[in-house]
Amino acid sequence: MKIYTKTGDKGQTSLLGGTRVSKADIRVEAYGTVDELNAFIANLKDLLNIDRMDEQVVSCLHKINKELFDIGSLLALESEEYKGKMAQFDPESIVVLEQQIDWMDDKLEKLHDFILPGGHPLVSSCHICRTVCRRAERRVVALAEDVPVEEDYITYLNRLSDYLFTLARYIALEYDVDEDRWHE
Repeated sequence: MKIYTKTGDKGQTSLLGGTRVSKADIRVEAYGTVDELNAFIANLKDLLNIDRMDEQVVSCLHKINKELFDIGSLLALESEEYKGKMAQFDPESIVVLEQQIDWMDDKLEKLHDFILPGGHPLVSSCHICRTVCRRAERRVVALAEDVPVEEDYITYLNRLSDYLFTLARYIALEYDVDEDRWHE
């Protein structure tokens, strides 16, 4: 099988199920942004792995990669008839994110101010992931205004952005980086 098919050369793509749509379709925007987020998460995971970051964090990011791939695939699905043949999203992963947030938050100083992104490349990478996650969430919400979308996908993306914010703070702590607090 060749990687190029030439079927998208005129700005169209196929949903999982065969329907051709514009590459600018909100569904394509939604699953494409989830895919972009997944790539940024993988980059963060690889950077943390190289730097020998806590295995629990790296393992969690790997699990997030799989969950985002599942969500992206399910968003690309045009018909329920194919859903049973695909990997399913487990809503329990929302609870796992919350547990990971709590685990990191227990180690962090209480937050009283907004925090500016930056201070270390890994911290900045977390904030990039967080902002792409928020964009993915907005795209999925926009899609849900047009077609039925599992609410758990939106909840997961919302919680994931919280996780990424907390992870940025946790990495700053682990690397002894001062957080740049924004004061009004």
